[in-house]
Amino acid sequence: MSHKSLYRTSRFLSLVLRHQPDRAGIRLNGEGWVAVDELLKGLAANGYVISTDDLEQIVRENDKKRFAFNDERTMIRASQGHSAEVDLGYTPAEPPERLYHGTVERFLPSIRQHGLKPQNRHHVHLSPDMETAEKVGKRRGTPVILTIRAGAMHTDNMIFFVSDNGVWLTEHVAPHYIANI
Repeated sequence: MSHKSLYRTSRFLSLVLRHQPDRAGIRLNGEGWVAVDELLKGLAANGYVISTDDLEQIVRENDKKRFAFNDERTMIRASQGHSAEVDLGYTPAEPPERLYHGTVERFLPSIRQHGLKPQNRHHVHLSPDMETAEKVGKRRGTPVILTIRAGAMHTDNMIFFVSDNGVWLTEHVAPHYIANI
């Protein structure tokens, strides 16, 4: 599978596994899983004809580890970032003292006033390191990296989850928990 084809298919997978499963004619279960064979049929119906091996390559080579198989490799889901209604079944976890969020300059006035909100997703996404946050911020322009006082948030009873691919999730980050805006 060519790099370009892999990229196109990966983007469509993100769309259907995180936001619009109906675009591929699939249904996600309550935890966001769909049978691999059902997904492959839905992809093919939309012009993305791939094999199970191709799908495994996409999951394995995705730089952000956006997708995960179940232990039997018969089901697949997006690791986080859903706007579709799912419960990923993550258990609360104690975050490190500091987490990071990549953004761009134009969003800073809103962040200063309202903090970080999930927007059209279920959670705010936080990175465990500055390098990952920088990659996230670069998607929209010159990145600005915010340092989140996650330890203080946790002490104040804010709940955190960590996804299968290491992204930290929380419902909201109030401005006073952002160390550098």
